[in-house]
Amino acid sequence: MSTLMQVNDTNFDAEVLKSALPVMVDFYATWCGPCKQLTPVIEALAKDYAGKLKVVKLDIDEAPGVASSHGIMAVPTVMIFKGGTAKSMLTGFRPRPALEAEVKKVLETR
Repeated sequence: MSTLMQVNDTNFDAEVLKSALPVMVDFYATWCGPCKQLTPVIEALAKDYAGKLKVVKLDIDEAPGVASSHGIMAVPTVMIFKGGTAKSMLTGFRPRPALEAEVKKVLETR
């Protein structure tokens, strides 16, 4: 089980869209094998970018409203939000270098 903050339909706006920091959201499902493979990668990025990037998880089965409103059609999907706007979206398992490249790209833009 992940130690990252869980967000849902109730707190997504406050925790993600209104966050002062950029936010990486891991859209996942408990039944998804690739999602389980991705968890250690997401947790490592959260640790390495602490203070620069907020990282949260959203179970699509428990928060279908947010998943639907952001066009999540498959899991895992990772989105990075900055200033309340989605800046990056990757669907499917991605190795750490691919995710980290997206994080760096978003952190470097104004």
